[in-house]
Amino acid sequence: MTHPRRTVTASMLRTIIVIPTYNEAENIPSLVAAIREICPDVHVLVADDASPDGTADVAEQCSGGEPWMHVLRRTGPRGYGRACLDGFQYALNSGYNLVLTMDADWSHDPKYLPGILAELEGGADMVVGSRYKDGVRIQNWPLRRVLLSRFSNLYVRAILGLPLADCTSGFRGYHAEALRSADLSAVQSDGYAFLVEIATRVFMAGCSLAESPIVFVDRRAGQSKMSKRVIYESALLPWKLRFTRFPRPTNRPGK
Repeated sequence: MTHPRRTVTASMLRTIIVIPTYNEAENIPSLVAAIREICPDVHVLVADDASPDGTADVAEQCSGGEPWMHVLRRTGPRGYGRACLDGFQYALNSGYNLVLTMDADWSHDPKYLPGILAELEGGADMVVGSRYKDGVRIQNWPLRRVLLSRFSNLYVRAILGLPLADCTSGFRGYHAEALRSADLSAVQSDGYAFLVEIATRVFMAGCSLAESPIVFVDRRAGQSKMSKRVIYESALLPWKLRFTRFPRPTNRPGK
């Protein structure tokens, strides 16, 4: 069941961008500055996995003590998905209405934030910054990686039926109630398979999904988080989700 779209205005919403990090000290200052220039009213949360390069310390210095900057020094299980989940919980506990995620390596350009926010403000429950909406928009990737990514998304869509051209993009936005409906405590995956699981849980909860086109550019600096373990998990998870029994969708307050 798809809930009717709702219209809200930016003044009604408290927005936070969750940025999972590991060894991103080189990128954080310029990224945060660009985010604040483009979206001066949003808050930023850096969820850092105890980066040896001091990413958390650098992030704290970015705001000069202003209340819009938050740094979560994670001490639990490490990994992209775990960092996102901790960031989601922080945002929900703090009363934010919109929760966005993006990478710290400049592969997700802040100039696309207004498009994602516009879709959320127009009523979508979850919005993906899409590399594949109406074409392929990727720069600086070798052809074999583009083909692997395209195949991965076709693979996920064929198994799970998600209404997305790009199921694995981490540049996203969610309404807080969509995250609550996704039963975050039941999430099992960690790496980039986490992105597929969250999208599936939101969709199966009856939420509306939308895409906003972006151009994805390979990371400027820092350390890639891709590994054989991540690829293996990403291949198996869709089948596991395909046979998972999710709670039936329910109408949520405000819909």
